[in-house]
Amino acid sequence: MTNLPPSPSTPIQPNPQLEDQITPRIRLGLVITFIGLFVFTVGAKPDFYGWDRSPVVGFVQIIMFLIGLALICLGGYLALYALWWGHERTIVSDIGSRLVSTGFVFSVFAGLADIIGMGSHSFTQIPYFGPWQATGVLIGQGIIALGFLMMIPFRQK
Repeated sequence: MTNLPPSPSTPIQPNPQLEDQITPRIRLGLVITFIGLFVFTVGAKPDFYGWDRSPVVGFVQIIMFLIGLALICLGGYLALYALWWGHERTIVSDIGSRLVSTGFVFSVFAGLADIIGMGSHSFTQIPYFGPWQATGVLIGQGIIALGFLMMIPFRQK
């Protein structure tokens, strides 16, 4: 018997001890993701819960949905990273995790453009979450989704 690495056609043997370590990490990641989804929907569409108090999207709403997006990114990263537990991550997965971070930074910059001073309204006015900012946040979310897809471990069994 040699110590050669298994070939791609060799089935992966289940390891019960490894499964005991992976499952709580995936659950934690999913719980954080769903909490983030709730916070995101509260910020993006508070009228879903009957909490809408303003006809415009204000600073608090922008911050809330960006915090929710941060929690979604964190929870998704934790859950997908746990799927790689015990295996070496690929370069594609590493690039995917960086794309998640890049997409989040892009979304934050686009969402807070008026507050930062890069938007169409000056800081002394009420922050306006307009179509350009919404498009920027959606592009950032698309980058995040692409990053998550790249982090999925596709192993042959």
